[in-house]
Amino acid sequence: MIKKILIANRGEIACRVIKTARKMDIKTVAVYSDADKNALHVEMADESVYIGASPASQSYLVMDKILAAIESTGADAVHPGYGFLSENKEFANRLEQMGIAFIGPNVRAIEVMGDKITSKELAAKSGVTTVPGHMGLIEDADEAVKISNQVGYPVMIKASAGGGGKGMRIAWNDEEAREGFQSSKNEAANAFGDDRIFIEKFIVEPRHIEIQVLGDKHGNIIYLGERECSIQRRNQKVIEEAPSPFLDEKTRKAMGEESVALAKAVDYDSAGTVEFIVDKDQNFFFLEMNTRLQVEHPVTELITGVDLVEQMIRSADGQELNIKQKDVKLKGWAMESRIYAEDPYRNFLPSIGRLSKYRPPTEGETSSGAIVRNDTGVYEGGEISMYYDPMIAKLCTWGEDRMEAIKAMRKALDTFEIEGVGHNIPFLATVMEHDRFERGALTTAYIADEFPDGFTGADLNPGNARAVASVCALMHQKAETRRANGSGVLAGHARVIARTFMVESGENIYDLTIENTNGTSLVTTTDGSDKAAIELEISHAWVPGQSLVRALIDNKEFNFTVRPIPEGYAVQYRGADFDVKIRSAYAAELVHIMPEKIEPDTSNLLLCPMPGVIVSILVKEGDEVQDGQALAVVEAMKMENTLRAEKKAIIAKINAGAGDNLAVDEIIMEFEA
Repeated sequence: MIKKILIANRGEIACRVIKTARKMDIKTVAVYSDADKNALHVEMADESVYIGASPASQSYLVMDKILAAIESTGADAVHPGYGFLSENKEFANRLEQMGIAFIGPNVRAIEVMGDKITSKELAAKSGVTTVPGHMGLIEDADEAVKISNQVGYPVMIKASAGGGGKGMRIAWNDEEAREGFQSSKNEAANAFGDDRIFIEKFIVEPRHIEIQVLGDKHGNIIYLGERECSIQRRNQKVIEEAPSPFLDEKTRKAMGEESVALAKAVDYDSAGTVEFIVDKDQNFFFLEMNTRLQVEHPVTELITGVDLVEQMIRSADGQELNIKQKDVKLKGWAMESRIYAEDPYRNFLPSIGRLSKYRPPTEGETSSGAIVRNDTGVYEGGEISMYYDPMIAKLCTWGEDRMEAIKAMRKALDTFEIEGVGHNIPFLATVMEHDRFERGALTTAYIADEFPDGFTGADLNPGNARAVASVCALMHQKAETRRANGSGVLAGHARVIARTFMVESGENIYDLTIENTNGTSLVTTTDGSDKAAIELEISHAWVPGQSLVRALIDNKEFNFTVRPIPEGYAVQYRGADFDVKIRSAYAAELVHIMPEKIEPDTSNLLLCPMPGVIVSILVKEGDEVQDGQALAVVEAMKMENTLRAEKKAIIAKINAGAGDNLAVDEIIMEFEA
């Protein structure tokens, strides 16, 4: 049996592998770069080896350093995780030559199926329906434009190696094809060390559904149902679920059997994923095969009870699968929300910095029978680096049915506390509340359709606005009571704590009265309309200083997060970010005469929207640029971002050049006033 596994990866997937290895009583070795010297996976592993500087190209992608770490620690197996060297045939081949077990498929499977062009050719020969496109390599942008016209717009420009949304662009015209080809090529080279590009037809309004396969070295291959991965942004999956709300049993079986047939064509012997594009009539087209563990594998584990990492280890050890196809039963429903360090209010630009607060919801079974799971590689006080993927955690929930899984996810997101970096929890919470998502009416265009102008926060419904206002008033009263009791008073001069307030919750204003009795409070609110006053019975255990508020309102659980601001609290609840101001009647009368802060005018500046490296400046001083014209390309967290002009202007000054590292809001260029 395998005795020691070196994990050639980092972050949450390294931690995930370590958990299963511990369960199997297998020792683990972590590798780490400068940026990861204090990382969670390093702390969790039995041993750790330093492998170089922070950029992945100088550490996690350097094969010789990984192989040297294997030799120095005596590891007899390697788990590559996903990304980095996970689908690198040379890496798998060198491990084989060293007699080290590769916890992944055989070299031929990686070579044939890990390359998107070769895998499509094999799929076509095997009778699998594939998406129309040009499977040959493309040399330059001119050829990309020519082929795009032959295939017919829109087209998908994709890197032949790798995955995870890196090196992928959708082009609707010649200009986008030319620009997308170069960006895809650059991203592919940086992320995978392979800049080969191909082009295929982009199917409008598709679903992205994938089949999990599992094989051993004895010719046994099974499938473990499907995952719906249609909620994507920039070709990066954001929310996944299993099973799909779209497939019927007949289509599921057909996709599964086709996936197994394809896997058998290369003697597949580990966990892998066959990805499909599915149209509105449940016609499915082979997209690619990922010869590795997928980021979203936890949802499959939750509905099947199969530990995929354990099965990969056993397969690499030469053991036969102990699961037959007839044994695979899909139970309940699972959701996964990818929590990223990014600012959803600024077009999801990456965010870096220290996690001053990181408190995920409690894992395990809840009082309602749901299950919460949180796969992560970070901790409170740790750093989110600019060098790697911005994922903070994969928050998963399981329920008896889809609606129960959604409800569990809503509650889990409500109670997830993160401070210090921007994060996408408000966006995830908004999707979970959305009627279209609840109905399962999904396509890969969901985010573009529902948030065409970007994410600006969810609208707070009147009932929730009133509930939050009432709880915040109770919190304010409790804080004032603590201050009064702790400050010391003269005899006969005890401070009187108010019971009535004027509360502003978002755009709503309430006159509010509190009656406290026996651990509960009766809060009465009016909003200036002709409607009758509304009473809410509220109990809570919040104490000043806490950012998570748990309350019962008329015996219904109500959770949200807060941070103190002058006169009240900044609140985050179900995708809405808003301020609650609690004032006395006299203070409320004075609000209208308070001066308003005037924001500085930055309309004549191009500011760096995220911490990153300038890849290229596309204009020069004196140029006249048009609305929408590309001005500069910034790389952050392995993704290239093109910055465009918001209006017609003349470039007055360029303040940065290619290779410069910039912080948020540093000036890249200035325009004539």
